[in-house]
Amino acid sequence: MADSPQRIDRPLSPHLQIYRPLFTMMMSIVHRITGVGLYFGMAILVWWLLAAATSPSAYATFAAVAGSPIGLLVLFGFTWALLHHALGGIRHFIWDFIHGFGPERVLLAKATLAGSVVLTVVVWIIGLALKG
Repeated sequence: MADSPQRIDRPLSPHLQIYRPLFTMMMSIVHRITGVGLYFGMAILVWWLLAAATSPSAYATFAAVAGSPIGLLVLFGFTWALLHHALGGIRHFIWDFIHGFGPERVLLAKATLAGSVVLTVVVWIIGLALKG
């Protein structure tokens, strides 16, 4: 034991309270949250498909729930989560080719957020215009 080297005092890992939340860190967390939201949101898609395949009354029930103000809000959130997660996946795909790790990483994160909001609004405008 006397021949063993002295223990080196290494710095401790910083705790979450020490980290300053960065935009890219928040976008990573939102990407994970949208993934979970999409997992549970697939129940809406399954309900829609089952209602369409079952009977007109089952589809009317789905349409009534989905057309309510709360249903529209949930569908709007689901649309945003889908588009945000897809754009985040494209950002990760760019990273797979070892691009976008420099100063442009914040720009890519901001583009993901802005793009998801703009695309969601565009999709809903087109959808509501086609609905009549």
